[in-house]
Amino acid sequence: MDKRWPGFLLPGVLFAAFVAAPARADEYAVDPVHSGVTFRIGHLGLSSVPGRFNEISGGFTLDPDPAKCSFTLNIKVDSIDTNNKQRDDHLRGPDFFNAKQFPALTFKSTAVKEVKQGYEVTGELKMHGETRPVTFVLLGGKKAEFPKGVQRTGFTTELTLKRSEFGMDKFGDMLSDEVSIAVGLEGTKK
Repeated sequence: MDKRWPGFLLPGVLFAAFVAAPARADEYAVDPVHSGVTFRIGHLGLSSVPGRFNEISGGFTLDPDPAKCSFTLNIKVDSIDTNNKQRDDHLRGPDFFNAKQFPALTFKSTAVKEVKQGYEVTGELKMHGETRPVTFVLLGGKKAEFPKGVQRTGFTTELTLKRSEFGMDKFGDMLSDEVSIAVGLEGTKK
């Protein structure tokens, strides 16, 4: 009897291995050129002042099982930009972000659930030395190729934070406690 591997079985074994292989998670790096974090804060109850952070990084993992998805975001505090140098320097100082002591804002997801048109993401936001849980809905997930050969996907969200919960409670008579945040993330597949 021939004890060599029967060649006619090979295609069937390969097919079975391919079918049984679990779907692989996709890793994405945040593209800082096509992503952004902006905010608005009320001033004297009269208007709201907009701003943004110019330097962000991070990544996300998208898995067929939403519970295995993850999202991280890093924001360089020094990159705050409200289109006014004097105000930006004040925001970087000890009255607000204290960028020398706390140079980054970070977010790391702890749970992800699939929802209509995206994901509900829960995680820990660290800002000004305080870590707090936050939950928001990321909408999107459409995929595109740009430039040729580079696979992309993206998400957007809006949420409201209370700055006092992160130890930034000065000037409460002039500035609202609630800050509106908008995030747009576009990632390139690794």
